[in-house]
Amino acid sequence: MNIAILGNGRMGKRISELATKKGHTIVATSSSEKPANTLDFSSTDVAIDFSTPSTAFANISHAINSGIPVISGTTGWLENLKEIENLCQTKKGAFLYASNFSLGVNLFFELNKKLAQLMKNHDYESKIHEVHHTRKLDSPSGTAITLGEQMQEITNTKSVITADRINDIAGTHIISYTSAVDEIEIKHTAKNRDGFAMGAIIAADWIIGKKGVFSMKDVLEQ
Repeated sequence: MNIAILGNGRMGKRISELATKKGHTIVATSSSEKPANTLDFSSTDVAIDFSTPSTAFANISHAINSGIPVISGTTGWLENLKEIENLCQTKKGAFLYASNFSLGVNLFFELNKKLAQLMKNHDYESKIHEVHHTRKLDSPSGTAITLGEQMQEITNTKSVITADRINDIAGTHIISYTSAVDEIEIKHTAKNRDGFAMGAIIAADWIIGKKGVFSMKDVLEQ
């Protein structure tokens, strides 16, 4: 698999390292000095975007316009997500966005929905707390926002979301339901960034040859 990496930050670098170890080839890498629209995509099978909120839309648009399927894990730009999905449909391309590519987090998403179903008719206040490293640009995280949207869709109640940025924390998300007499809590803690990186590589391999707009649920169900 020939991969273009859009965004050469910590995630982009780790994806490059793990993909190379698995026998894939990094054929192009964008950065702040080398924007995606300057890259040669002629030998690219798929693009993986972990750039920044301010560059993601341009990066993804250029790749889709160039006929390259795109996997994106960049958060903080989702006001333009529908426009990207429409562009993908118009160009008959392939696009997959996930707020988190970790297998464990995607299982956590399903657990979150199940718990919300159980709690929706009971007198509990729900909260979401997330902790990430100090270099994370968006707050709250895309994962926390996804968890909150899942819960609101089921319970019709908006959850309070709080966030901390501490040193080199890879990512922790805590869902709590509190009443006057007790508290129920579920928690996911990432030990490092490898789970996110490997999930993105798996999704990139999966999307090649497909057309349409997808999610990690599509990847995990096949």
